[in-house]
Amino acid sequence: MTLSPGIREIMQKGPVIPVVTIEHLDHAIPIADALAEGGISVIEVTLRSPVSMDSIAAIAKNRPGMTVGAGTVLNPEQMKSAKDAGADFAVSPGAYPKLVQSSVDCGLPLLPGAATASEMMTLMAMGITAMKFFPATAAGGSGYLKALAAPLAEAEFCPTGGITPETAADWLALPNVICVGGSWLAPNHVLAAGDFAVITDHARACATLG
Repeated sequence: MTLSPGIREIMQKGPVIPVVTIEHLDHAIPIADALAEGGISVIEVTLRSPVSMDSIAAIAKNRPGMTVGAGTVLNPEQMKSAKDAGADFAVSPGAYPKLVQSSVDCGLPLLPGAATASEMMTLMAMGITAMKFFPATAAGGSGYLKALAAPLAEAEFCPTGGITPETAADWLALPNVICVGGSWLAPNHVLAAGDFAVITDHARACATLG
C-alpha cells in the first residue's frame, strides 16, 4: 500500500486545526475568512450537515489559500466525494483497511483516528504514523497519550475531542503531539449568531499556543 503524502505537513501548519460543522452554506466563506484573518490557514469541515460537501467545495474554489479538510469521513464513498469537492485532506474518527485504501486510491491524504495502542499499532503496520487521537479526553486524556510516547515512538498525533483553550497547551507540550483539533474556535452558538469576529479572535489566540 502506497500512502498519500502530505498529512504531516498539513498538521504542521499551525498548533490548532479548527473543527467546524457548517449548517448554512452562506457561512462557509465568512468562516474561512475569519480564520484566515486570525492567522489560521487550515479548516476541517465535518460531514455532519446537508451542506458539508458544498461548503468544502465553496472554500476550495473561492479561498485557495485555505487548506480545507473533510472531517467525519466514514466510508470510501465519502472519501471520493470529498476529493471531488476539492478537499485537501480527510479526517476519520477511526480507520479500517478499505477506508485507508480509498484514500490512497483517490490521492487524498488521510488523518485516521485511533484511540487504543492496538488501533495505533494497526495503523503503523500499514505505514501510517500520523494519526488523530479521538476522542481525546474521553479516551484517556493527555496522560494516556503521554504514556504511549515511548513504546510507540514513531506515532504522532492530532488529539481531538473535548480539548479546550485552557487544556490545549498541555496537549501540545507532549512530545508525540503535532497539533490539536479544536471545535471551540467556531462553536455552534457563534455560528448561529453569525458572529464571525469572535472566530477571528479565537484564531488569533491560538498563535500563543504554538
